Amino acid sequence: MRFAFKTSPQHTTWDAMLAVWRAADGIALFESGWTSDHFYPTHSPEPGGPRLEGWITLAALAQATRRLRLGTLVSSVHYRHPAVLANMAATLDAVSGGRLELGLGAGWNEEESGAYGMELGSPKERSDRFEEACEVVTSLLARDTTTFDGAYYRLRDARCDPKPVQRPHPPLCVGGSGEKRTLRTAARFAQHWNFDTGTVEQFTRARDVLHRHCADVGRDPAEILLSAQVRFTGDPAATAARAAELAAAGAQLAIVYLPPPHTPAVLEPLAAALAPLAG
Repeated sequence: MRFAFKTSPQHTTWDAMLAVWRAADGIALFESGWTSDHFYPTHSPEPGGPRLEGWITLAALAQATRRLRLGTLVSSVHYRHPAVLANMAATLDAVSGGRLELGLGAGWNEEESGAYGMELGSPKERSDRFEEACEVVTSLLARDTTTFDGAYYRLRDARCDPKPVQRPHPPLCVGGSGEKRTLRTAARFAQHWNFDTGTVEQFTRARDVLHRHCADVGRDPAEILLSAQVRFTGDPAATAARAAELAAAGAQLAIVYLPPPHTPAVLEPLAAALAPLAG
């Protein structure tokens, strides 16, 4: 199994996050680091609180590290036009020397979407928009020009230059487990699929659905990295045990979510507990 970590930039400070990422950059077990992309704190008992913007934070972390791959887990496509997002991704891939992982999702947060006047839409509308956005982003990053006529996005001879360091584009990580649409979109476009939270049985079911969609679209499922998030509750052994269960179910990458307060002190004990699973 392979390992990564995630620090959501909420209820924390820049200095605390920076210390974790700099320390993790020196621990070979962790291959990548991830932030999340929201404007309000999520899954939090507090109604408000501080939250740093995900992409700006990621760009700063790219300059503070040298080895770690890095990405957002994940960016809801209705927050930014996909042409804007493609240009952001190409720039960050250049800034990081080709270390970007491009995490995208359909969107779900009604509170912040409504507060900012960003139309979230029905589940069907979110899925339709997400599929279009994945096609637009990957086309802009890979092709000289893109013309696209969709229900949500329309482009005419659109360019995205310079191109990213990673060709044809940074690995696209699709987050979400919607069986009818999200996993089908992952089968069409993704190089990486992330299972957020849930039981091992739920992971296994979603994995199997993803593989059926791959068969339907003529895609080799081995082309898609399977990852799952594992919450760190302060016990490295318990985290390792959870990762082992997911590995047995087919997860290839465990992304350990480090809740605040963020401190680099947790990293070495965590890496020692996970190391026997590595390989």
